[in-house]
Amino acid sequence: MAKRTFVRTRSLQNGMRIDQYIVDKSGRMLVGRGTILDEYMINSMLKMGITGVYVGDGEEEPEKEKKPKEVVISPKVQETIEKNIVSDRSKVKLTESVKKRVEEGIQYLYSNTDSETFTDATNSIASDLMKAITENDAIAVDIDALKVSDEYTFKHSVDVATMAMIIAKKHGLNDKEIYEIGIAGLLHDVGKSKIPNEVLNKPGKLTDDEFALMKQHSLFGYGILKEKKDISEPIRMGVLQHHEKINGKGYPIGVPAGKISRYAKILSVADIYDALVTERPYKKAFSKRDAVEMIMSMTDELDISAMKSFLGSVILYPVNSIIQLSNGEQAKVVENNPECILRPKVVGLTSGNVYNLAEDLKCASLVIL
Repeated sequence: MAKRTFVRTRSLQNGMRIDQYIVDKSGRMLVGRGTILDEYMINSMLKMGITGVYVGDGEEEPEKEKKPKEVVISPKVQETIEKNIVSDRSKVKLTESVKKRVEEGIQYLYSNTDSETFTDATNSIASDLMKAITENDAIAVDIDALKVSDEYTFKHSVDVATMAMIIAKKHGLNDKEIYEIGIAGLLHDVGKSKIPNEVLNKPGKLTDDEFALMKQHSLFGYGILKEKKDISEPIRMGVLQHHEKINGKGYPIGVPAGKISRYAKILSVADIYDALVTERPYKKAFSKRDAVEMIMSMTDELDISAMKSFLGSVILYPVNSIIQLSNGEQAKVVENNPECILRPKVVGLTSGNVYNLAEDLKCASLVIL
């Protein structure tokens, strides 16, 4: 396995293999993991203000995610698993009937922005999501378990709304605010209904003009909601500002941190994470681990408090899932640590060893592949 080293951008040399992804402000991939760097790429990263990146020292192709082969677990190992297992925090669960209602509702909203029943339909969906959260006192979310639709816009809207509601709950917002941020999440991309389909669904890279138009979708969304007198201004501002950054380099206006609404700061984290882990015609999905690492690196763009609430709300490796360790052993996740979501406690399926990745110094060199 290749060693991963952090190198300052000014020290990069032609021929080095980058061991991370480089994305633009909207989460679009610019340089893929495993790419061999050349002078043009290095100069471009310097111009973007990227101070350093991870590189690999090996010449092999970047590792591809493989489905672990099934391992027969011995009674002794099973006993160790049962002894150490701790159930995950309560997660949001949507029944099939709720998923169907939500999918139909979202499609209706994005196709009928001028409808007199627009707000009622929005409230109905938000109520379904709020009920799913409160029924089992959910305090965490597993995006893989939320699948609502195969259509990106609808799935993404529900993912962002649900995640934002859980983050808001972790953040200490009250029920009314959690409900409102759910509405803002559902509608954060409603302005895309004003973008021509040939731009919205373009399978390749957008031109500069097309991207400039796409960046107007939050303004379009605010314009749509401004006509709805029963939708509050905090919801509208969440929709308008969900692409703003705390360094003032976001869009559509480029406002500084102090002028970005609380809803928008939370929505921004949920929006970027879900966009990263979702496959699109123009990009592959990032792994959840890589997406979280990228979120954690965006301290100059994302509100740190919202980021911490996000990290404490998302479950990357659900208990009982099988993962591959860098020592070659497969392991079962037995306990998650909300303070260190990338490093749960696991039990090796062949050795029966307990690896507390977050707290045991002897596991410091072990990573989940």
